[in-house]
Amino acid sequence: MRSPGLLRYARLSAGLSQRDLARRSGVPQPAIARIESGKTAPRADTLERLLEACGARLELGPPAGRGIDRTAIRRLLALTPAQRARLAVREARNLERIPFRKAT
Repeated sequence: MRSPGLLRYARLSAGLSQRDLARRSGVPQPAIARIESGKTAPRADTLERLLEACGARLELGPPAGRGIDRTAIRRLLALTPAQRARLAVREARNLERIPFRKAT
């Protein structure tokens, strides 16, 4: 998602108007309007500050569909629900065998 849509989505999800976001972030409302309309591209630190004011944050990761091996997912989807349930029980039993130490 590009910054105009990302910012607008975060702002609306937080229930904020552009004015509310301007007050919370210290970024002038006209600048927020220009960013949301795509007329200007915000600097990374400005976008980060705006998203934080909305209660969101920006994280880097691989683009959707890249860097993900879907082989295991396809194998699981090929199983029947009963087979998936049996596999889940078997994997849970395997996890129970792993010794864990409590944090002190």
